[in-house]
Amino acid sequence: MDMSMGGDAFRAAVAVADDAAALPEIGRLLDVAGSATRVVLDAALIDRLAQDPDPAIAAAGQVGSLVKMIVANRWLIANVRSMRLSGTDGDRILADIDFLGEADYDAAADTLRSFRRGITRYPVPGARVFPLSGADMRQVFATDDRAHIEIGTIYPTADIRGALFIDAFLGKHFAILGSTGTGKSTATALILHRICERAPEGHIVMIDPHGEYSAAFQKTGEIFDVGNLAMPYWLMNFEEHAETFVTTTGAEGHVDRDILAKCLLAARMKNRLAEGIAKLTVDAPIPYLLSDLSNMIQAEMGRMDKATDSAPYLRLKAKIDEIKADSRYAFMFSGMLVGDTMGAFLAKLFRLPGHGRPISIIDMSGVPSEITGVVVSMLSRMVFDYAIWARGEAQRPVLLVCEEAHRYIPADRTGGGQAVRKVLERIAKEGRKYGVSLGLVTQRPSDLAEGVLSQCGTIIAMRLNNDRDQAFVKAAMPEGARGFLDSIPALRNREAVICGEGVAIPIRVQLDDLEPEKRPASSDPAFSVLWRQSGGEDAIITRVIRRWRNQGR
Repeated sequence: MDMSMGGDAFRAAVAVADDAAALPEIGRLLDVAGSATRVVLDAALIDRLAQDPDPAIAAAGQVGSLVKMIVANRWLIANVRSMRLSGTDGDRILADIDFLGEADYDAAADTLRSFRRGITRYPVPGARVFPLSGADMRQVFATDDRAHIEIGTIYPTADIRGALFIDAFLGKHFAILGSTGTGKSTATALILHRICERAPEGHIVMIDPHGEYSAAFQKTGEIFDVGNLAMPYWLMNFEEHAETFVTTTGAEGHVDRDILAKCLLAARMKNRLAEGIAKLTVDAPIPYLLSDLSNMIQAEMGRMDKATDSAPYLRLKAKIDEIKADSRYAFMFSGMLVGDTMGAFLAKLFRLPGHGRPISIIDMSGVPSEITGVVVSMLSRMVFDYAIWARGEAQRPVLLVCEEAHRYIPADRTGGGQAVRKVLERIAKEGRKYGVSLGLVTQRPSDLAEGVLSQCGTIIAMRLNNDRDQAFVKAAMPEGARGFLDSIPALRNREAVICGEGVAIPIRVQLDDLEPEKRPASSDPAFSVLWRQSGGEDAIITRVIRRWRNQGR
């Protein structure tokens, strides 16, 4: 013991040393290398500890378990990442560990306290290694006074609750990842339900591409689909107009876009709301009539000094007429949506006020696939634009949750849907500065645009079966979580590894069960049961064909 230490520090160090003497020493520190190091463990002792009634001690030395070691008057906490047999008789185990943080020792309570992430002083080779007890783990995972939600039970314990710190979790974006069938949708619903219970006047917008979440939020949210969304087409900016009306690419596409920009601006300028705006732009959300846009294109086509032939004008007019006549687009391009309803639309979409229903579920399953990307782009951009132009007002942070995120922020930059990709990438990079939080949910993280996942401060990873997806997630996670990441392929359903800003340290959690009425409609069909049933097929086919032909539900 260093006798030159101050009296208080020396007494604290003695208390820590006394505590160590009462603990089973399971190994020694072999070497140290930055955030990771290696220990040698006693295989026989670890085998005996597996019978300990304390689940935390029983898991000592196993991959994913936590260990501690003394440095001066503090305990260093580390996670076991990998193990391999050593020694001539196989009585030793070499284990790689990752340092997670440090804690003080409370002699009166005989447990750790005041856990802090990060390491201020490293141990030296030869330091003794001990398991963490259940009491220690309660202190490490204590939530103190921070606002949090509980979502499950921490492995390997049966009663220590896993919590997400709301402000850090939402303030720096999050991602929920997992292969199909692992419980990803139920995990998403669980987290959103817990947030809604904690913040009944919150502001959450969820993009639901398959209509799964409507059943889960009937009582706590507002459900919007093509039947009641009433999304005015004139809220589109120019980029979204171009994706909707311009059908050509290359040089022809540039010509069509130039014509559309000129005529769209002229159509917007006809509205009396434009009179007081000195520099009206083509992106300004000013209402206009589709017939005015069509007439402007007709007028431009009739000019003698136009720069091209009539083909671009005819293409644009034909596309506008096609969309106006297609009943599938009525939720957006109806003539009833010409009035200035922007305030009412934003209020109902962003839950301002929420009236105890803090989440909007946007069911995209009935939206024509050709325009899905534009609709998602509009919704996402309006969340971001509102936050920008609301600076200086009372803050109303908004959470945007995007299910099947790989469809809208793909790694492939050559395909269509660039408008939605741009806005979601911008939210990922800049959203937190304006009070916009982004939640990405996907089963194919490797198909996400590069860099987007790394912008997520908290990552919730469920089982991933694809090697490429596993590698992609590991690259995005912090160094200290590697021991947990190696367990991703072996996770059970509804089990997740969580790391990042939303948790004290990386944790492995068995997620809570949700009540049946709060679960999304995403369960797999029971073939063994359903394929034994028969009857009513003629009526089923008749109803399906009628809905099919009507292109509606």
